[in-house]
Amino acid sequence: MALVHDTAIRNSLADLVVDAIDAGVGANGRIEFQTSGDVEVATCSFSATAFGAASSGTATAAAITADSSATGGVVAKFRIYDEPTTGGNIILSGTVTATSGGGDIELSSTTIAPGDSVAIDSLTYAASA
Repeated sequence: MALVHDTAIRNSLADLVVDAIDAGVGANGRIEFQTSGDVEVATCSFSATAFGAASSGTATAAAITADSSATGGVVAKFRIYDEPTTGGNIILSGTVTATSGGGDIELSSTTIAPGDSVAIDSLTYAASA
């Protein structure tokens, strides 16, 4: 039998993680899309309060500001930081694939041309059940 967290615990875990994005010095946190070699491809900024309170163990991101002029490259992973510029603490990281590819984040295309706009329509974080 798999371990199961109570819903209140799942909410607390999710809130702990996403609230860390807001804890950095300065302005809003950011999500940085990177190549497999850690090269930045595009960076989008979170709202001042990155996520709302968790419900049923899932927190939903507030509006995320698009990167209107991406550096470009082939995205393989992402990192979420608590700072708006270079540096900061990594709060989350994971894989990126094209739609239906099974990545932690799925993009319509992982190939981003220099100058492309990269936008995130929706993003959730779920604590394990």
